[in-house]
Amino acid sequence: MSGLKQGDAFPEGVTFQYVAPSGDTDLTVCGISGPYDASKEFKDKKVVLVAVPGAFTPTCQVSHVTSYIKNLDKLKAAGVDQIIFIASNDAWVMAAWGKANGITDDSILFMSDAETAFSKSIGWVNGGRTKRYAIIVDHGKVVYADVDDKRGSIENSGAEAVLAKL
Repeated sequence: MSGLKQGDAFPEGVTFQYVAPSGDTDLTVCGISGPYDASKEFKDKKVVLVAVPGAFTPTCQVSHVTSYIKNLDKLKAAGVDQIIFIASNDAWVMAAWGKANGITDDSILFMSDAETAFSKSIGWVNGGRTKRYAIIVDHGKVVYADVDDKRGSIENSGAEAVLAKL
């Protein structure tokens, strides 16, 4: 498969690994990693799935995740139930990235696309990392999916691009 497009059903069998938010802001508190059945969860929600090459990396931190934090209220007002960031990093690094950005609840979840399994399944990988992309899933149906191929760009996957499609 090469990407997802508007009208596609979100694929079955997609599971990410994550550490559920505990409200704790201490980066050294690890929590327990567990599965998140995205295929099941996305059937009952409007979700924005955002993939980044890596937690704490320059574009991902400076402009990508911050665009979603800055626009969280607008995204929720547009009907988004949840924002999920994925990368090839493990679940603990992703959880620490969320905490480092002040996220202590489930408004934005940070998850591992272990071994880029999902991203590979849709053909959106670059080496051992996910490409930078965003997918809007509304109750199991893809309503937007686009990738940024230009290094450092969030033109198609940043919060502003997603808001324009909601």
